[in-house]
Amino acid sequence: MTGPFLSLAQIHNRLVLTARQVLRQHRPGTDGRCPVCRTAGCPVADAARDIIRTVSQVRLWRVTGQDR
Repeated sequence: MTGPFLSLAQIHNRLVLTARQVLRQHRPGTDGRCPVCRTAGCPVADAARDIIRTVSQVRLWRVTGQDR
Protein backbone atom coordinates (compact mmCIF):
# COMPACT_ATOMS: atom_id res chain seq x y z
CA MET A 1 0.00 0.00 0.00
CA THR A 2 1.37 3.39 -0.93
CA GLY A 3 0.17 6.91 -1.30
CA PRO A 4 -2.02 8.97 0.99
CA PHE A 5 -3.22 5.89 2.87
CA LEU A 6 -0.02 5.59 4.91
CA SER A 7 0.46 7.37 8.20
CA LEU A 8 3.65 9.28 8.93
CA ALA A 9 4.77 6.49 11.27
CA GLN A 10 4.31 3.92 8.49
CA ILE A 11 6.31 6.04 6.04
CA HIS A 12 9.05 6.44 8.66
CA ASN A 13 9.16 2.70 9.30
CA ARG A 14 9.28 1.86 5.59
CA LEU A 15 12.14 4.29 5.01
CA VAL A 16 14.15 2.71 7.83
CA LEU A 17 13.38 -0.86 6.76
CA THR A 18 14.29 -0.15 3.14
CA ALA A 19 17.53 1.57 4.12
CA ARG A 20 18.50 -1.36 6.36
CA GLN A 21 17.76 -3.82 3.55
CA VAL A 22 19.94 -1.80 1.17
CA LEU A 23 22.76 -1.80 3.74
CA ARG A 24 22.54 -5.59 4.04
CA GLN A 25 22.67 -6.02 0.25
CA HIS A 26 25.53 -3.55 -0.21
CA ARG A 27 27.67 -4.74 2.72
CA PRO A 28 31.35 -4.78 1.69
CA GLY A 29 32.90 -8.18 1.09
CA THR A 30 36.28 -9.42 2.29
CA ASP A 31 38.01 -7.39 -0.42
CA GLY A 32 36.33 -4.18 0.85
CA ARG A 33 34.18 -3.72 -2.24
CA CYS A 34 30.41 -3.71 -2.52
CA PRO A 35 29.19 -7.00 -4.03
CA VAL A 36 26.49 -5.21 -6.03
CA CYS A 37 28.26 -2.04 -7.20
CA ARG A 38 31.79 -3.51 -7.13
CA THR A 39 33.18 -0.24 -5.79
CA ALA A 40 35.17 0.46 -2.64
CA GLY A 41 33.01 3.43 -1.58
CA CYS A 42 29.47 2.38 -2.37
CA PRO A 43 27.31 5.49 -2.94
CA VAL A 44 24.12 3.48 -2.45
CA ALA A 45 25.19 2.35 1.03
CA ASP A 46 26.22 5.93 1.83
CA ALA A 47 22.77 7.17 0.83
CA ALA A 48 21.09 4.50 2.98
CA ARG A 49 23.22 5.56 5.97
CA ASP A 50 22.28 9.18 5.34
CA ILE A 51 18.58 8.27 5.29
CA ILE A 52 18.82 6.41 8.60
CA ARG A 53 20.81 9.26 10.16
CA THR A 54 18.34 11.89 8.93
CA VAL A 55 15.26 9.95 10.01
CA SER A 56 16.79 9.44 13.46
CA GLN A 57 17.62 13.12 13.82
CA VAL A 58 14.16 14.25 12.73
CA ARG A 59 12.50 11.85 15.13
CA LEU A 60 14.71 12.99 18.03
CA TRP A 61 14.07 16.62 17.16
CA ARG A 62 10.31 16.08 17.16
CA VAL A 63 10.37 14.34 20.56
CA THR A 64 12.52 17.04 22.17
CA GLY A 65 10.30 19.74 20.63
CA GLN A 66 7.26 18.38 22.46
CA ASP A 67 8.96 18.70 25.84
CA ARG A 68 8.96 22.48 25.68
